[in-house]
Amino acid sequence: MMLLFVVGATGCGGEEESTPPPTFPEAPKDTKLYDTSILNDESEWTVNNAHDPAIIKTDQGYYVYSTDVRVAGEPKPGVMVRKSPDLINWTWVGQALPGIPQEALEWTGATNLWAPDVIKVGDTYRMYYSASSFGSTQSAIGLQTSTSPEGPWIDEGIVVKTAAQEKDRLNAIDANPIVDADGKMWMVYGSFFDGIYIAELDPDTGKFKEDGYGTRIAARDRASADGAVEGPYIVYNPTFKKYYLFVSYDSLFEDYNVRVGRSDSITGPYTDANGRDLLDTEHLPQYEVGTKLLGGYRFSEGEGWVAPGHNSVLEDGEDYYIVHHARGETDKHWPYLHVRKMLWTSGGWPVVSPERYAGEQEQNIPASMLAGTWEGMAIDPSVDGQVQALPYTLTDKGKLEAEQGAGTWTFDGKQTMTLTWTESPWGGASTEEMKLLPAWDWERNQPALVMTGMNDHGIAVWGKQIQAARK
Repeated sequence: MMLLFVVGATGCGGEEESTPPPTFPEAPKDTKLYDTSILNDESEWTVNNAHDPAIIKTDQGYYVYSTDVRVAGEPKPGVMVRKSPDLINWTWVGQALPGIPQEALEWTGATNLWAPDVIKVGDTYRMYYSASSFGSTQSAIGLQTSTSPEGPWIDEGIVVKTAAQEKDRLNAIDANPIVDADGKMWMVYGSFFDGIYIAELDPDTGKFKEDGYGTRIAARDRASADGAVEGPYIVYNPTFKKYYLFVSYDSLFEDYNVRVGRSDSITGPYTDANGRDLLDTEHLPQYEVGTKLLGGYRFSEGEGWVAPGHNSVLEDGEDYYIVHHARGETDKHWPYLHVRKMLWTSGGWPVVSPERYAGEQEQNIPASMLAGTWEGMAIDPSVDGQVQALPYTLTDKGKLEAEQGAGTWTFDGKQTMTLTWTESPWGGASTEEMKLLPAWDWERNQPALVMTGMNDHGIAVWGKQIQAARK
């Protein structure tokens, strides 16, 4: 459902304009955060207790499979499953499996299952799950199959396993199966210890086509204070003919954040917006490697979020969505499911909406809507934890004004703004290519224009309109 949001029909200079007002999402049903009344009622969890979510679209709806977690209690092992008709309203389906498959249990001693992902091959759904324990490389990725996204599932055994010995520094967790542009099947996987690997799969069995672990495509300097990398996910964009490798950096409860690199080949090399290889463990500071798309943030009103990460990506027709977990700033023990619209810059880089998805659609925006009070932030890779939004103004004369910053703005008459700062509120001179969206402002519970983009330094930037200029 969409709500028509009516604004004036003249451009910022007073000229008549023909672009009709955009439609904004209706108010979605919000989730009460930190709701202790539902701790023992899985049917009411909706987006609560969602960690490491992987999404798939089926003819029965959208499904998310996620790690077994539970606030204030021990989780049931078996892979959590949720379902939605619209990517907004989520219902609990149950546990995919009755527990930890025997072979994986015997090898790892795991107490719960992590980071599942599902792909459909022909008429069969293949679910890859991870079994391990925190801080250990005694790990395994297993395979289950079913003719339905809700099961029942048949155990197909172990795909790859690693041991808690120095020779096996690779960690067999966090699997993402993918089909490349030529129809070949691959699995990208791995974490922290020796980085991220990719291996070709046998399309008939869903297991490795060749012996070994595959090719390493991302890593970090483990001696560094910020040396963690995990949660790989690869997406191919046919428009730009590039593969995009998404990974999560840093500490799970503190400064978790999503990074991306891209490549002409699925096996790499993957480089960020500044040309740095995601395998570069020599560059210092290490936080400069990998284009940061999403990290902890806080707007001036409402609850802020910390440690967003371990994402999947949904390609739904021409639309892209990033799906990830995030923790509320008040109590970081509560992980929630977030779905966000993902857009693309003219240079072929993904950028993420500053607001959770509520049904918004990309539309041309009247120029008359743009002037007013905004607040925004740069998703600065050097910042650990939350980034705080800062205010600025777009004047109807094409000026940018901030307490500590100034510049000019232009608009292409459709969906893209260019903000040219001689000095930006987040520091330094920059030019930002920003994509506009008529979204839902979850912090203020009202419709709002938002924008997302990237500056000429390869840093992602967000903006949100707080008040339109008076006509």
